[in-house]
Amino acid sequence: MADQQARPGEDKRPSGIPVIRWEEPPEGPVLILLDQTRLPSEEVELVCTDASALVEAIRSLAVRGAPVLGIAGAYGVALAAARGFDVDEAAEALESARPTAVNLSLGVRRGLAAYRDALAATGDPTAAATAALASAQALHREDAEASARMAAHGLALLDELMPGGGHRVLTHCNTGALVSGGEGTAFAVALAAHRVGRLRRLWVDETRPLLQGARLTAWEAARSGMAYTLLTDSAAGSLFAAGEVDAVLIGADRIAADGSVANKVGSYPLAVLARYHHVPFIVVAPVTTIDPATPDGASIEVEQRPGFEVTEILTPQATAMGGGGGVPLAPLGTQAYNPAFDVTPPELVTAIVTEEGAVSPVTPEALAALCAQGRATPAV
Repeated sequence: MADQQARPGEDKRPSGIPVIRWEEPPEGPVLILLDQTRLPSEEVELVCTDASALVEAIRSLAVRGAPVLGIAGAYGVALAAARGFDVDEAAEALESARPTAVNLSLGVRRGLAAYRDALAATGDPTAAATAALASAQALHREDAEASARMAAHGLALLDELMPGGGHRVLTHCNTGALVSGGEGTAFAVALAAHRVGRLRRLWVDETRPLLQGARLTAWEAARSGMAYTLLTDSAAGSLFAAGEVDAVLIGADRIAADGSVANKVGSYPLAVLARYHHVPFIVVAPVTTIDPATPDGASIEVEQRPGFEVTEILTPQATAMGGGGGVPLAPLGTQAYNPAFDVTPPELVTAIVTEEGAVSPVTPEALAALCAQGRATPAV
């Protein structure tokens, strides 16, 4: 079950409502999410009291973005354990909620491993639940620290590629604090450039069909005082042709062992445009998003979303008329092709930036070394 409580945000600071947090009221532990489907018009919290509510929140994109999905998955295991539900069943449901983002699976497995190890050692379900929660909280802290390190490495790379500042950066989808335990991935790099006075303009793709750029990235940019401009996805080519883009910064939901990058659909066309116009195309993601078990881009399972996300538009203020609960944009019965992600081959990626540093050119060997370095780095 889930309850909602509206919390309007009226100031111009980053939201005071955490994206995800664990609380233990008298009636039992809960996982509280900032409902991203309601932004930017209102800040609403979604309270999950069991793993099934969290699964629905993940599927509906109330919580989304690779790093925070990993955190949510780990907390979901802890929630099932603390509430006395079947932990294995909850873990299976959580892991399958969205197939492309590898961090979700990793977070679930990390929480499940902590639970099982503690249960085997103590035979006490309460101790095992405590261990699962500690594991989730550690992952949450680690992601925040990784975000800060990615921002530093990414800013250094921008300055190396474009000495003198004045960066005009194009980004796609949403990669800020809403997807992270910290300040995000690609957006965190742009934010770091803004804070030191080297960001001239953030170009924000609206990101069809769910408008995460328009609804979420523009919201975060405005609240951070950044100079930004929103554009339709199809207008990006004219920006490149006019020489108005210095770099593209995107996140990733899964990076294959060969360097192929799965990200929000629309990323691959940007990579093609960037290559043609000799503009750096930079991917920013934690090492955990690199999946050595996925050999190449063709092996990445791409999530297919419901067609009504394309044929209708969902607005809280409008009268629902379509089959998906939104306002129809296309004739009734129109079929829609709606992949959630596309895959960019490594030869179109200038660099991949992680908390352990950047790799360029992107090769299987360089990524493997980066992953090995990440495994050797102590958690903080």
